[in-house]
Amino acid sequence: MPERVPVTGPMDNLPSPNTKRWVVRRKAAILAAVKNGGITVEEACRRYGLSEEELQAWQRAFDADGLRGPRATRIPAYRARVGR
Repeated sequence: MPERVPVTGPMDNLPSPNTKRWVVRRKAAILAAVKNGGITVEEACRRYGLSEEELQAWQRAFDADGLRGPRATRIPAYRARVGR
């Protein structure tokens, strides 16, 4: 009998919309889904309560430093400043 291969869609590897702790792996999953067309920037921002600027900052950090880049260091200060 042939082995079954699980069927997965573009949203299967994304973090839960209720995510509160943004570890690098979760950020990278969202950035990859946006880059590969699995989710739009607008949809990602709406789904996760992010601003486009925040998502762009993750992408810039990832582009500059790879997986070490988009660490959660200044996000709480940013959210306090913009009232999120």
